[in-house]
Amino acid sequence: MSRKNYVFTSESVSEGHPDKVCDRVSDAVLDAFLTEEANARVACETFATTNCVVVGGEVGLSDKSALTTMLERVETIVRDCVKDIGYEQDEFHWNTLKVQNLLHAQSAHIAQGVDKDGAGDQGIMFGYACRETPELMPAPIQYSHAILRRLAEVRKSGAEPTLRPDAKSQLSLRYEDGKPVEATSIVLSTQHSDINQSSADIRAIVEPYIREVLPSGWITEKTVWHVNPTGTFVIGGPDGDAGLTGRKIIVDTYGGAAPHGGGAFSGKDPTKVDRSAAYAARYLAKNIVAAGLADRCTVQVSYAIGVAEPQSIYVDTHGTGVVPDNVIELAIPKVLDLTPRGIRTHLGLNRPVYARTSAYGHFGRAPEADGGFSWERDDLVSALKAAV
Repeated sequence: MSRKNYVFTSESVSEGHPDKVCDRVSDAVLDAFLTEEANARVACETFATTNCVVVGGEVGLSDKSALTTMLERVETIVRDCVKDIGYEQDEFHWNTLKVQNLLHAQSAHIAQGVDKDGAGDQGIMFGYACRETPELMPAPIQYSHAILRRLAEVRKSGAEPTLRPDAKSQLSLRYEDGKPVEATSIVLSTQHSDINQSSADIRAIVEPYIREVLPSGWITEKTVWHVNPTGTFVIGGPDGDAGLTGRKIIVDTYGGAAPHGGGAFSGKDPTKVDRSAAYAARYLAKNIVAAGLADRCTVQVSYAIGVAEPQSIYVDTHGTGVVPDNVIELAIPKVLDLTPRGIRTHLGLNRPVYARTSAYGHFGRAPEADGGFSWERDDLVSALKAAV
C-alpha cells in the first residue's frame, strides 16, 4: 500500500537556465526544419558557455539544396532564441555571442530503419497522471513550473525590471491522506540586475507572485522560505554555468514523482520514440485517469530500433484502478496505434510546435489550437471506457 502522509519535493528551472537555453535552441532548430518539411529529420544538440553557443548533431531533408539553406539559418535561429529569452549581459549577449554550427546530414544507417516506419532507437518510455491538480499532474512539479512562468511574465512585461532570465524554483509539499495540503518549504533563486539587492529585497519582489500562484492555504506560518539563499545572483545563464541540451529530463516530465526512461526530448524530431512515445504514454495515462478508470496511473511502453510495434505495454494504477491493470493494458492497442507512425499521425506531431515545450514542462499544459501539446487532450476517454 502506498504512503498517504509524507513530504515530496520537485524543482523547476526557468527558460534562462543554461540547460534550458540549450533546449530552446535545439527545439527552435527542430521547428525550423519541420516548417521547411514535415518529414524532416533532426537530432540537434546544443552547448552554451560564456558568449558562445555550439550546435551539432544530425539533420535531414529530402531536398539537398534546402538543407544547405537551412543550415545557413542556424546562426540566426540561435541569436533569436537568446534574444527572446532576454540575455543582453556583457558575457552572454544575443548580438555578440559566437555561434558554431556543427550540424551535418543524418546517418544513412539510422535513416534506413526509420524510413521503414520503425522506431528511431530502442528504449523505454513512461507516462504518468494523477488527480493532484486539475491538469492531472503531480502538484510539486506543476506549481514549481507555475512560479517560474509567472516570474518570467512580469520580467518580460517590465513589471519587475530588475529580474533577469536565470532562475530555479523548488517546492516541498506535505501530503495528508495522499493529497497535497501545505507547502513546507519554498526555494527560489533568481538572477537580478543590481548587485546591491539583498536576498530580502528579492524576496519582497517574488513573494507576492508566489502567493498568487499557489493554492490558498498552502503557505502557512510554518512554511520555510529560502530566496536567493547564497546572496547576490547577478552573473547567471551560460556565463555563470555551462548549459547542455537534455540535462533537465526530470524537470521536463514529472518532477521525480514517476519513472523516466532516460531519453531527453528537446532537439529530437517525432520519429524518435524518446520523445513521441513519451508523449503518447502521458496521453494514455491522462486519459485513463480522466476516464475514471484510476486516480493515479503509470504507463510504460518499449521499442526496438527499426521495429514499428512496441515490445511491451505496461500499466500500473497503484491500487487505484476500478478494473484490473491487465484489462487496461489490453484496451490500449484498441484505442491508439502505438507504432511511431501511428503516434505521429494521431497526435499530429510533424508540426513546428516544439520550441514552446522547451521550458516549464512538456506535460500539464493546455492543448493548443495549432496542435501544440496535443498529447494533453482527453479525447480517448469514451474509447477507453468502451474498450474496458
